[in-house]
Parts: sequence; C-alpha cells; structure tokens
Amino acid sequence: MKPSSRKKKDLVITERPRRNRRTSSIRSLVRETRLSPENLILPLFVVPGKNVQNPVDSMPGVFRFSRDRIVQEARRAFRLGIPGLALFPALPDSMKDKRAGEALNPKGLLQETVRALKDACPEMTVITDVAMDPYSSDGHDGLVRGGKIVNDETLDILAAMAVSQARAGADFVAPSDMMDGRVGALRRALDSAGHTDTGILAYSAKYASAFYGPFRDALDSAPRTGDKKTYQMDPANSREALREVQLDIQEGADIVMVKPALAYLDVIARVRAAVKVPVAAYQVSGEYAMLKAAAQKGWVREEDALMETLLSIRRAGAGIILTYAALQAAEILRR
Repeated sequence: MKPSSRKKKDLVITERPRRNRRTSSIRSLVRETRLSPENLILPLFVVPGKNVQNPVDSMPGVFRFSRDRIVQEARRAFRLGIPGLALFPALPDSMKDKRAGEALNPKGLLQETVRALKDACPEMTVITDVAMDPYSSDGHDGLVRGGKIVNDETLDILAAMAVSQARAGADFVAPSDMMDGRVGALRRALDSAGHTDTGILAYSAKYASAFYGPFRDALDSAPRTGDKKTYQMDPANSREALREVQLDIQEGADIVMVKPALAYLDVIARVRAAVKVPVAAYQVSGEYAMLKAAAQKGWVREEDALMETLLSIRRAGAGIILTYAALQAAEILRR
C-alpha cells in the first residue's frame, strides 16, 4: 500500500509528546526549569558624587550611579523580588596606585556605599568584588612586579580588602581575581577579624574571555600592559574548571561561580553535577551588549531572547544568575 493511500485508522503513534504542549496551562504544569526574580543578582557600578547617572555607552540601559542613586536602584530591585546586588566601584585614575591602596580605605567609595545600602535596605544581600583591578594603576587583578602578576603577595592585599568590605557590612565578598589560594586567604582573614558570618562567593571558573570589554569600559579597568591569561582560565578547558571549583570549596567558598555564562553552559552543567554548594553564573557585559545590539537592529525580539538566555543558564544548573538585565527580567517575570 502506498503511504498516500494509508487510512487514518491504520496510523498508530504510541508516543505523542505534543499532548504536553497543547495549551499554555499544560506547558506550565510540565515545565522542567523555572526562573524567578529570586534567582537574579543585579550588578551595579558606583561612582563618586551625588545624583550621578552616567550611561555606559557599550551597555545600553546600564549606568554608573552615585551612592544615593545606587540606594534607589536597590529599593527598586528589592520591590521586584531581586534578593541581591553586586557592587563594582569606578574610580578616577588619581585614586589608583600599584598596590590598590584605596581599596582599604574604611571611608572609601565602596565601603560607604555598602553602609548606605545596609541602612536603607537591610534585607538586600550585598556582594562586593575582591580584586585589585578597579583600584590598580596597572589594571590587573593582582600585584604587578617585573611585568608579572605576583600571586602570594597579592593574597595579603586581597585579604585586607575582604576584611574592609566585611566591616562595612558586605554579606558576601566575591574574589574575582583568580589568584591561587585566595579563597583560603580570605576565609582565614575574615575569621580572624571576627567576620565568621561573611560569606565567600568565589569566581571559581573565570575564563580569559573576549566578552568582558564593556565591563572594562564601564570601570576603565583594562590592563595597562599585557593581558590576564596567566591567571584567568583558558577557554579551551572544562576539566580544569572542576579542579578550580573543588579547590575553592576546600578553602571555604560558600558559593562557586562560572563566568561568563552563555559560552560556558557546559561548564555550568559539569560544575552543578560535581558539587553540593550553590552554583552561580555571570551573564557578562559582552553577552548583555550583544543581545541589546541585536535587538536594536531588529534581528531578535529583545524580551524573548533575554528570557531564553537566562532560562538556558538556569537550565544548565545555575541557581544564581548575575545579569545586567536583572531589573528588566524581573519586571517581565512579574507580569
């Protein structure tokens, strides 16, 4: 019998997955992965001054805010159900030196911003970045000597930074430097200073990525010489990520993170399968900027593309997602 002459009653399909896609309510019932504002962390750039809101040209919709405006953004985020912020200070070159001395100023920009946030919105989780590059005249995450990044001497500086941030009220310090042994150094320093409740969110698998450009524009923190490939990870490696993650957990990390996210979904999945601590991922500036640029060109529908990318990060295994689109995503999720 020819296929065209086969009777409908002769057609037997035992599996019909489309039944579970037939209506919106059914799709909701069987949905495997869920995304909510509670999964999101909003990164914010803080600058000196008052009532400042300067746009970051390479990141449409993202601004550098003064401390008072950061507080307003925090309140807005908390109303939308976003539980935490990640702070990154943008300082003038006049405040930078080779040893990142301003990072230890108890009345520095970051420390005062943390205090203002905890006073205004005490339930908001505040995460602070631990790395030298925003404060360094060399633009590197570690101490530069003789053209090389000096690992062990950097640890003392990073540990002092973490203690200063904890004293200001940070809930989590987030070492993003990728120096060997830095999580252990931070944990020992925090505990010795009495900050046993301050958590460590470790940038455990941070890759030497091409997608960080807009972030470095926002902070003017690009390396003055060389690159970061001697301490950030080779994009070709995934097994190495598991080694880095396990070392950070052994040293005291409470949360581990993969950065970037979209180009490393396989790494997120491998990390999630290998560890029992919470896993975060960072949708970085270049990933955000590409999405915005494509939407501005009319090549993708912005909201749909944004939510699909965030869902993919969540599906890969990240329970926490840092994204510059956190406010936009939270507003979409609340509709």
